[in-house]
Amino acid sequence: MRAREFGDGRSRTIAGKRLTRAERRAASLIVYSGDDPDRPRTRGDCEGGERPCPYVSCAHHLYLDVNPDTGALKVNHPDLEVDQLPESCALDVADRGGTTLEAVGEFLNLTRERVRQVETHALAKLARRYPGGTP
Repeated sequence: MRAREFGDGRSRTIAGKRLTRAERRAASLIVYSGDDPDRPRTRGDCEGGERPCPYVSCAHHLYLDVNPDTGALKVNHPDLEVDQLPESCALDVADRGGTTLEAVGEFLNLTRERVRQVETHALAKLARRYPGGTP
């Protein structure tokens, strides 16, 4: 069994309301403010960039997720530092083409079954939005 099945290494969600002032201040330092000239602006700028990606606040980074509705932070790999992630960018994973549910689960710190559920939900959502096929 993997460690996360025993409770070690499971992702952790921190509610936005529960953050202390010091934590909010620290989080504001990593949020992209638009004034960093080295930060990639397009996928083309990012493609050959530094790996693991140092821009944790990027929407495609696999270390941290932010719920825009609640402000909650989800740390996908609390047992690892950012530079220890095997993959740091979801776009890099997508560029490789198809991969197994198990591999995607490893990147996102989810079980294979949860990845399958998310995939099924996303495909159903696309089918509802585009009933006749692709746009």
